This record gives sequence, structure tokens and C-alpha cells, in this order.
Amino acid sequence: MSMVKIWSMKKSQDAAAKKKPKTSAAQIRVQKDLTELELPKTMTTTFPNPEDLLNFTLTLTPDEGMYQGASFDFSFNINNNYPHEPPKVKCIPKIYHPNIDLEGNVCLNILREDWKPVLNLNSVMVGLQYLFLEPNADDPLNKDAAEDLKRDREGFMRNVKNSLRGGTVKGETFDRVFVTSR
Repeated sequence: MSMVKIWSMKKSQDAAAKKKPKTSAAQIRVQKDLTELELPKTMTTTFPNPEDLLNFTLTLTPDEGMYQGASFDFSFNINNNYPHEPPKVKCIPKIYHPNIDLEGNVCLNILREDWKPVLNLNSVMVGLQYLFLEPNADDPLNKDAAEDLKRDREGFMRNVKNSLRGGTVKGETFDRVFVTSR
């Protein structure tokens, strides 16, 4: 084989290698986290682009508590500093919850000051599920919802049910997220 032919083969291999993005440490860790996920039947993940493990949707469908019967999608956006930085998680539908504001920001300690690289995606998903079982009025993002929960639990539960059906609470109209009627 001539040197020119070997050289041109090497060049085309280099070009192919450049086209294929290098797998980052974050991608490798996310792949490991996803492989180890032990999701309950109340959670599913969806990857709009199967090539992109750093951006996906988690669908959470609580089977107990005040939010039972509804379905919530959360977008997960993981940057290349993962696991040194937590994933960015947003609630896609507009919901009435003390720990989730109207823009979908989520107040979960492990997504902020309590994040540690030993935590994984499973920890975050379990944390999100817990927010629907035990909304925390002491660490609110939606102060109105938190005040309702503290002052009048029954009224809060009525507001939750109304909001899940796409109703209006205190002048805000919420997205319909009920999947089953109760």
C-alpha cells in the first residue's frame, strides 16, 4: 500500500473521529446513573433525542397523597460539570405546589445547597416524588400555596384538586394534569 493511500486513510479516520463527539465524564456518569435507576411504576423517563442522555423528561404520576391521579413532567438538563453540579430540573406544567413556583422552578435542597457528587439522578427523582407526598410549607417557592397549606390544610387540598383539573386558584389558571378522575 502506498504511503499516500495510508496517509489519506489516516486523514479520513481523523475526520471521522472529529465528527463523533467525545464522550464527556458527565455523559459517562449519567449513563451509569440511568443504568442503575430503579424507578417505581409511578415514574418514567423519555429521551426526545436518544443520542442525548443529558436532556430528558421524567414523568411522575403520584399514586398516593393530594396529587394522586395527576401526571407531572419534569425536564432534566445536565451540564458537563455533572456530578459536581446538580442537574437543572423544571416542572413543565404550571401547577399549584408550595415547593414549585409558577415558572416551574423546583425547591428541593439536593438541587441546591445540599447537592453532593455522590448523589445521583435516582436521588433527585426520589426527592421529587417525596415533594408530592409531603409538600414542605417551610421552604416554599410558591408562598401563597405554602401559606394555604400552613393555615388551612382542607382549603389547600381543595385548591390542589381544583388546580389539577386546570382550574383557577387566586387568579392563576393552572394546567390540567389529571390523568384519572377521582
